[in-house]
Amino acid sequence: MQNYCCQKLFGLLLGLTAMLFSGIASAQTSQLVSTGNPDGKLGALSRRPSTGKVETETADDFFLKQTTVISGASISGLISPATPLANIVNVEVEMYHVFPLDSANPDPLAGKVPTRFNSPSDVEIDSATRDGGTGTLKFAVRLLDASSSVANTVVNGIIKKPDSPTTHGEGPATGEKVEIAITFTTPIVLPAGHYFFRPEVLVTGGDFLYLSAPKPIVSPGTVFAGDLQAWIRNSSLSPDWLRIGTDIINDTTPPPTFNMTFSLSGNAVPDAGTPGEANCHGKSISALADQFGSIPAAASALGFSSVGALQDTLRGFCEP
Repeated sequence: MQNYCCQKLFGLLLGLTAMLFSGIASAQTSQLVSTGNPDGKLGALSRRPSTGKVETETADDFFLKQTTVISGASISGLISPATPLANIVNVEVEMYHVFPLDSANPDPLAGKVPTRFNSPSDVEIDSATRDGGTGTLKFAVRLLDASSSVANTVVNGIIKKPDSPTTHGEGPATGEKVEIAITFTTPIVLPAGHYFFRPEVLVTGGDFLYLSAPKPIVSPGTVFAGDLQAWIRNSSLSPDWLRIGTDIINDTTPPPTFNMTFSLSGNAVPDAGTPGEANCHGKSISALADQFGSIPAAASALGFSSVGALQDTLRGFCEP
């Protein structure tokens, strides 16, 4: 009888352990968005401002079907040949709505660019900005290829109208192809919607050319309806944006269009509350508790440093 009881208890413990690890496994982050692998067609400048160098932003769009906690990202780019990977000293990430949200409409600079239709907004989503310099993200750099080339680049040819914005690009470039894996130490929570992802990289003694990906998206990328093209601006053009392919390169008929190489990882929260509604915070907390078993488990699984950090991020998410 004693052996039978022990065996039964052991079996119960095995079952509970399996359930526990099953719950942990189901809570792990997954890839939410991917544009696939670099296609060798384009390198577009995306850099932090520094002494003698203006800020230059390259952005590409993505779509979320439901409220999502974004815990990480990856980007691919080209740096100058023989540049030590340690020279990549900072990364910043911003998210944008699609124009005209978060924008002056009508645009006070109307006529300075061919169009703002389907561009990123004027300004970023404040609650979704993450910066290695402030500790809200961490990053790791991996060398993919010590000698890799792109057929064309856009670095300086970002020109307002009435001067012609069509430069056909600035020609090919060769360098080290790198991948930067990014972890948001404070994950980003966004409701369902259409957004732009904009990374910037600071390279000591050089620049980061953000690499293009196939358009339309192909496997291993994740295809979505309404995929827009990549846009670019520098501090002299801001708040406006130019289409990299249609406005700047424009060397074929029809003009080329580009995606940029990036991925986003995290977890969808299907039953989260709606920003601006009175019950948003409580409903979101309840949804996470149901989804992960408890709020501490949710905070851990989603990558938050504490329950308090999760609560604070949800409060920001729920503000109208």
